[in-house]
Amino acid sequence: MPAQVIDKGLATSGLLAHVLVVKYADHLPLYRQEHIFARAGVKLARSTLAQWVGVCGVRLQPLVDALREAILAQPILHADETPVQVLEPGSKKTHRAYLWAYTPGVFQDLSAVVYDFTPGRSGSYARTFLENWNGQLVCDDYAGYKACFEQGITEIGCMAHARRKFFELHQSAKSHIADQALQSIGQLYALEAQAAELSPQQRQHLREQHSRPIAQTLHAWMQAQVPDGSGIAKALDYSLKRWGALTRYLDDGRLPIDNNWVENQIRPIALGRNYVQPLIMLSRRQRSAYLRRSDSVGCT
Repeated sequence: MPAQVIDKGLATSGLLAHVLVVKYADHLPLYRQEHIFARAGVKLARSTLAQWVGVCGVRLQPLVDALREAILAQPILHADETPVQVLEPGSKKTHRAYLWAYTPGVFQDLSAVVYDFTPGRSGSYARTFLENWNGQLVCDDYAGYKACFEQGITEIGCMAHARRKFFELHQSAKSHIADQALQSIGQLYALEAQAAELSPQQRQHLREQHSRPIAQTLHAWMQAQVPDGSGIAKALDYSLKRWGALTRYLDDGRLPIDNNWVENQIRPIALGRNYVQPLIMLSRRQRSAYLRRSDSVGCT
């Protein structure tokens, strides 16, 4: 008889995979799965489902570790983080924790993502995950990443965040300056759409010939502006202070213009945020948490 995922357990690997996929990919919490199984005539207590999820987390940890190793072998990474509410075992109060997502660059051959749960948002968690990795990191301007750049990692800025500052200002105040900035940034994105299927060398050539002149003109224009309000001053300041990181993609055809790739990978977490089950995530700090009953863990 082949080895089972759960020793002496009745659940097949297919059933366990179904529970995990429905919970984490389809965002159906365990209490709803319990009702669905019951409707089909199968009695599966929520506590049993929670225990299965926990044990599967332990069994999958070697795969997660291997995935992390493969991702950290890449020269370019994206990183982003999103908050989740966690209910500690034995407590009725929640606290804010974070899920960090790391992926290879959008133009890299390896398409993968690994998530890292941490009890807070300190930049030390990113440094711990990245360890001795020393490549080019695409991220937003969150201060927690700054220490990584002091240790040899190269910062690649996110043009989408810079654009967002002007977009929000234009939406709220119909700023003429913001509109002009959006038009120029839009030209850069139009060129990126043309370059999406090109090789890194071809992409770099296109950027050098067409994107760089637009970026240089935009930079000079920003420096010459006299802000007509604090909002536009902040938007301009955001871009000007980070201009080197924001335009570093122009120097390397392997680099993306923004961090949208990893933000798209982490968006499903936000979609199912109310259903996040901390049972697996707590395992790195407390293995016994895997086997606690769902009513002591919560959010099932």
